[in-house]
Amino acid sequence: MHRRHHWHARRRFGCWDLAPAFAWAGADGESGPRGADLSFASRHGDGDEDALGSAGLGVRRPLRFLAWKLGLSSDQVASVARTLERLKIERAQAEVEQRRVAAALADALEGEVFDAAAASVAADHRSDSARSVQQAVARALAELHAALEADQRRKLATLIRTRAIAF
Repeated sequence: MHRRHHWHARRRFGCWDLAPAFAWAGADGESGPRGADLSFASRHGDGDEDALGSAGLGVRRPLRFLAWKLGLSSDQVASVARTLERLKIERAQAEVEQRRVAAALADALEGEVFDAAAASVAADHRSDSARSVQQAVARALAELHAALEADQRRKLATLIRTRAIAF
C-alpha cells in the first residue's frame, strides 16, 4: 500500500512553503518572509498596517471599520464607541433573556400538563426583549445621525444598504 503525501507531510516549511514569496518580492531580490515568519509578518504587519494599527486580516471590528470608512475624527470615534457599546450591552442582555425564555418554555412543556400561562409569560418576555433591542437600535441610529456630518451619514447609509455593516 502506498503512502499518500498530504499537505501536513511537508517537513521543511510545512504548509507555508511559498517559494518565492510573491507578496514581498521586490526589485532588490529579497524574497520576503518564509515559514513561521510569514505568519508573524502578516499578523503583526511589517509596515503594512493601516492608520488604526490593523494588518487587515481577521474579523472587521465595527468601530475600526466605521472610523476607517467614514473618516471619523477622534471626538466622533469616542461618540460612536459609546453608542456601539450601549448597543452591544443591550444585545447581550437580550441574549440572556432569550436563554431564560427558552428555559421557561421548556419548563412549561416538561410537566404532566402543559402550562399555558407560563408559556404565555415567556412569549411576552421574548417579545419585550426583541422590542427593547429594536428601540436600542433606533436610539443608536439617532445618536449616530447626531454625531456624523452629512457626507459621513451618506456613506453610512450606503454601508447599511450594501450590508457591509448591519444594525
